[in-house]
Amino acid sequence: MNDEITKRKLLDAICHGSIFFSATFVSIGVPIAIFFISNDDIVQNNAKEALNFHLNVWVYGIIFGILTVVVIGWPLLGILGIVTLVMPILAIIKVLSHPNEVYRYPFIFRVL
Repeated sequence: MNDEITKRKLLDAICHGSIFFSATFVSIGVPIAIFFISNDDIVQNNAKEALNFHLNVWVYGIIFGILTVVVIGWPLLGILGIVTLVMPILAIIKVLSHPNEVYRYPFIFRVL
């Protein structure tokens, strides 16, 4: 049982921390791979939540990048950068301290 919890913590932390690996498709490939490899519902739900966060960051990045033309996009991109750093760290802390709960990112659209 303890090995199962340790494995769950590790996989959940990797899913949420994958955004720090790369800004390309590598970061989104990690939660996808973990989603298909794992048969643990909590790990799969955390992988889906991490994927949703990645997709939201990309969509907001594109929108805010377009808004840089009218100058308002620059501060929004700065805020997005801070959120992209802080929220996954909070998610990792939460999944490591409460391995039987799925971390839900606030203020995102859930596509998956």
